[in-house]
Order: sequence, then structure tokens, then C-alpha cells
Amino acid sequence: MADSTVRIGLLLPEVLGTYGDSGNAQVLCKRLQWRGHEAEVVPVALDSAVPSTLDVYLLGGGEDTAQVLAARRLLASPGLSRAAESGATVFGVCAGLQILGTRFRGLDGADHPGVGLLDLVTAPAPRRAVAELAVVGGLIDTPLTGFENHQGASTLGEGSVPLGRVVRGTGNGDGTEGAVTGHVVGTYLHGPALARNPELADLLLSWVLGQDLPHLDISEVDVLRSERLAALPRRIR
Repeated sequence: MADSTVRIGLLLPEVLGTYGDSGNAQVLCKRLQWRGHEAEVVPVALDSAVPSTLDVYLLGGGEDTAQVLAARRLLASPGLSRAAESGATVFGVCAGLQILGTRFRGLDGADHPGVGLLDLVTAPAPRRAVAELAVVGGLIDTPLTGFENHQGASTLGEGSVPLGRVVRGTGNGDGTEGAVTGHVVGTYLHGPALARNPELADLLLSWVLGQDLPHLDISEVDVLRSERLAALPRRIR
């Protein structure tokens, strides 16, 4: 993998790209290139078949109607599921998280099937969560930060574990945030999440490459990270 081009799939950006989530693809691409790896972003349009041969797949946020449309398209074109079964890395944000689950209920009250890569179901919450979101524990040693804007309450089954524990904001609605099954990760963190949390970006890339990655000394990234962490209570930092 280190000697070939890493192909980063940006799935259905026409309908899954709110709050700059498409930037997650650019973050992964740049962090690979800065380390000397060849990488390219491969947008997969709504009217295209999803290839099963990409190395990492990204799903962003979307409005309710767009989310239903995206879920139906991904179920009809099984490339994502086949890739995940073969060990590809998958990262979904907000609507992307819910689509990766087994089922989600729209604000219209109808249940819609997800692609089933995460053991998670989502239903509308009583109130919309719009706030800064901070998460500790789970995959990453340092806090994860972002912002959330959703009205979903997500419940995990035994097949998934939370990405972490909420210390600010709402997340899944039960004190946990996100979901992880193998190399499939979902979260409510916008920001874009991988720009605000470079350690999470590098973890995903380590799965793709099958190796630990050397530290990147990039002052702009460090400043952004420091600013976000400084907004958290000292005991959390």
C-alpha cells in the first residue's frame, strides 16, 4: 500500500456534504502527501456505481430527504458494503453515521434501512442538538472536538462500541458519541472532524496503510487544535 496511490472515496457529495464535511477527504489526502504517499480523492456521484476497490470511504452530513436518497443509493449499489467486508476504512459524519447503521427514522415517522455497517439505530430526539461537542475516551487518547447540528438519538447494539464519552454537547443522546465496528467509524462531529482532530485522521490512515505514521509538525494544524482544546475545561484537556 505504501508504494501505491491511496484512493479516498468521497461518497455522494451532492447530497452528503453539509457543514464542510467534504473537507475530510482533503485532510486525509494532504496528510498522506505530506508524508510522501501518493493519494487522490475520488468523488462518487449519486448516479455512479460505488466502487469496491477504494481504500477509504467518506460520508458527510445531509438533510433528511437527502439522507434517505443517499441510503437508498448505497443499498442499491453494494460497493461500499463489499469494500468494508474486505477491510476498507469507512468514516461517516452525522447523516453518514446514521446511514451506516441498520435503521433510521425520519422526521416523517417512517423507518428507513441503513447499510448495516454499524450496529446502530436512530430515531428523532425531542430537541435538536446544536452546540460544540467534545468527546473523551474511546479510540483517541486526547479529546475530540467538533460541532453538532442534528435531531437524531442513536442507540448502539452489541456489535458496535462508542467512539467516546460526551463531556460537552449531546452526541448519541445517552452520554456516548459515535460508533465503531472494526474499521468503520461514525460520529456527529462536524468541523470538518478530521481537520479539528488530526489524531483521528492519522488513526484512519494507519488502518489504510497498515502501519503507524510519523508525526507531522504543521504549525497551522497545531494552532487550530490548541484553540479548540483551550475552550474546554482544564480537567477535560
